[in-house]
Amino acid sequence: MKIISINAGSSSLKFSLFDMKEKNCIASGYFERVTLDGSFYTIKYQGEKIREEIEMPNHTVAVEILLDRLIKLGILSSLEEIDGVGHRLVHGGDKYNCSVMITDEVIEDLKKYSLLAPLHNPANILGIEAVRKALPHVPMVGVFDTAFHQTMDEVHYLYPVPYEWYRKYGVRKYGFHGTSHCYISKQIPRVYGKESYRAIICHLGSGGSLSAVKDGKCVDTTMGFTPLAGIMMGTRSGDIDPSIIPYMMKMEDKDVDEIMNDLNKKSGFLGLSEHSSDFRDVYAGVQEGKELCQIAFQKYVQRVVSQIASYYVELGGLDILVFTAGLGENAYEAREAIVEKLGCLGIYLDKEKNQVRGEEVAIHRGDSRSQIWVIPTNEEWMIAEDTMSLIGD
Repeated sequence: MKIISINAGSSSLKFSLFDMKEKNCIASGYFERVTLDGSFYTIKYQGEKIREEIEMPNHTVAVEILLDRLIKLGILSSLEEIDGVGHRLVHGGDKYNCSVMITDEVIEDLKKYSLLAPLHNPANILGIEAVRKALPHVPMVGVFDTAFHQTMDEVHYLYPVPYEWYRKYGVRKYGFHGTSHCYISKQIPRVYGKESYRAIICHLGSGGSLSAVKDGKCVDTTMGFTPLAGIMMGTRSGDIDPSIIPYMMKMEDKDVDEIMNDLNKKSGFLGLSEHSSDFRDVYAGVQEGKELCQIAFQKYVQRVVSQIASYYVELGGLDILVFTAGLGENAYEAREAIVEKLGCLGIYLDKEKNQVRGEEVAIHRGDSRSQIWVIPTNEEWMIAEDTMSLIGD
């Protein structure tokens, strides 16, 4: 069985093609600048990277080119080999707590929830419509970023604002990166050796979120009504005093959309360091003695540690701490700085074991009360697995 995982952005389309029987990724690729000038794609296959600049005025054309190249490059002998397509969908509100077959009703719901994810849901819909046009008889599955976090109870997902806001407008914590958190939660019993566990999963990348997970179910997570909430990120501020927003509107003579753009795209590492949104660049600045880079790095560590400590109490202890995603898997300097501050909880890092990038490995000391693991995430595989389980063999 061959499954394609699709992640459509407003001007991009990522894909991975899996052979589910062999449990391997056959090919993957990234179509960039869709709808813009200078569009191009890259496809990785059998150790090679194929790149071509080609006009892609819309997502339908991008999907047509993708399918054409899968045949021309000999990756597939025919499109009939494609048994299913799984789509990453960012926001399913509180209606969708699991992956579902994509129907007209699901698409209409995605449109309704676009108010909650204006940058993502419309793009996800474009991806669905493009694939549906190109492969009308192939079943499609929607895998929601918000689904995994729907096990949170009211105490954790409600905000202390007028309850009517939730009842009438759906104002609540939804959480994101759920596909990654779900994938890691399924790996924990294998590495930890028990089905029952208390875990804190640190999905740290250009975007970042933590989740408190007990026995595979999400208890709480840092992202909220939108992905802007929670820890500091590459360009997002994370949690701030909301009164800053009207204050800066007056000071800068900006409207609310402009300030929200500043908080989403000009804050975090980028805003505080005045250097870069990329952790690698910021850490290089730390080593060069750049003061704002040092402050940004320390602020990031402080925010993550604070959240880990909070979830430690929430869970009543901790069995396993997991680092994943681009920064979490590769930035051993950040992992060391974070865990160094957890010594008061009896959590200790083995500095030698920690010197790894992108590998699944235990990095805790023998006397640590909690295990610490680096586990690479694989959201695309999670999407493919959910798709296979729903369409059947």
